[in-house]
Amino acid sequence: MKIIACVKQVPDTETQIKVAPDGTSIAQDGIKWVMNPYDEFGVEEALRLKEKFGGEVIVVGLGPKRVTESLRTALAMGADKAILVTDDALEGSDALAVARALAAAVKDLEFDLILAGQRGVDDDQGLVGASLAEFLGIPHLPVITKLEASEDGKSVKANRPVEGKTLVLEAALPALVTAQKGLNEPRYASLPGIMKAKKKPLEEKSLADLGLDASEFGTGARKLKVIELTPPPERQAGKIVEGESPEEKAAALAKLLHDEAKVI
Repeated sequence: MKIIACVKQVPDTETQIKVAPDGTSIAQDGIKWVMNPYDEFGVEEALRLKEKFGGEVIVVGLGPKRVTESLRTALAMGADKAILVTDDALEGSDALAVARALAAAVKDLEFDLILAGQRGVDDDQGLVGASLAEFLGIPHLPVITKLEASEDGKSVKANRPVEGKTLVLEAALPALVTAQKGLNEPRYASLPGIMKAKKKPLEEKSLADLGLDASEFGTGARKLKVIELTPPPERQAGKIVEGESPEEKAAALAKLLHDEAKVI
């Protein structure tokens, strides 16, 4: 089974994010970049399927040269090879353009399954997976917490949580699945895995290599435009509700919620 795992590099969730002077992007100085957590679930599931059915796992990423670090992490986890789509013209591209470039990078790989995170923790849009499936003309099974491949490797069955219930989806391969938290517990890269990753193939491709027009990418070609980024308002200091008894405290809290917070 040939499986493709899409990897995005995002700021670490513990990194302090600041709005850049242009007001439409984030300041990148001092940011620690990591593999998107939802993509980790996708990489792990790809490796588990490989261990069961054999084959190979190819990780594909898009962005500047630093994305190589996240691809090497996936290789250290056990993926076989990697592809990085990198081009200065990609800077500022929206989700639709990203999906178009990824589709061009993988369309000739004769894959059985594509795994990706259900969303990136940076833009939080959840559009790339669905768009990639559309460009490739394959089924899309979104936000999956359980995945099973048939014994003959020709179809998959997946569970998706919906309003407290479980929706069971089934599709013939090739197909694209987006991973949700709960699908698995991603493994850590071992020291031998890290050493082996340094020797595994990592191919770089530009937009020209993929036969794509650079004018269709970047900030100027965005269909969805960022007008302004603003930081959230600073939190006010908390208030301790005083009282001699639970009843007095409850009454004081209710008064604060009515008079100051105006929520009751």
